[in-house]
Amino acid sequence: MCKKPLISKIDSARFASVVMEIENLIRNSDKECLIIGIDGRTGAGKTTISKFLHLKFGGNLFHMDDFFLQKHQRTPERLLEVGGNVDYERFKLEVLDPLLRRETVHYRPFNYHTMDFDAAFARDIPPKRLNIIEGTYCMNDYFGDPYDLKIFMDVKYKQQIENVIDREGTAELDDYIDKWIPKTDLYLDRFHIQEKCDITIDFSTEE
Repeated sequence: MCKKPLISKIDSARFASVVMEIENLIRNSDKECLIIGIDGRTGAGKTTISKFLHLKFGGNLFHMDDFFLQKHQRTPERLLEVGGNVDYERFKLEVLDPLLRRETVHYRPFNYHTMDFDAAFARDIPPKRLNIIEGTYCMNDYFGDPYDLKIFMDVKYKQQIENVIDREGTAELDDYIDKWIPKTDLYLDRFHIQEKCDITIDFSTEE
């Protein structure tokens, strides 16, 4: 039986412009620590492109989904804050700051379903030159601008809903439509995320 290739031809074509930008960055930059940020719309392929780039280039890969808000942080004020849906304080302290100091990153993913830390999956990640950070809110102004390349993942609404269903099923679809997608869109608009990015990929366009 033929195995499905780890890097598909569709993704290779769709992400070719990003690959070229990263190759140029690796070749021409004299920085010891390069950080790639991938932000964008819900269901727009942020995780897909991050895994593709990680397979292509190696380095370290970090997910904002590991930094859900802890129970004590879920105050009415925090839940109303634009861009406040993740533990950005812990992400900066445990990931970004050590990366920039070229130190080993230590953190525990926070599990949204159990509302607790996944101690069994604690991460100890030694410094590497290339580091990819993916997920909505990774370009929150709270972080300043630590990124050497910023990628915006876009998707048309119909495709977005189809992608959410493929990923999550339909049980939480109403929550995505009524709450999570609007919160994400408000953050993207308020912080002008797409305008700040170096490159935009439309994940709704099939090659």
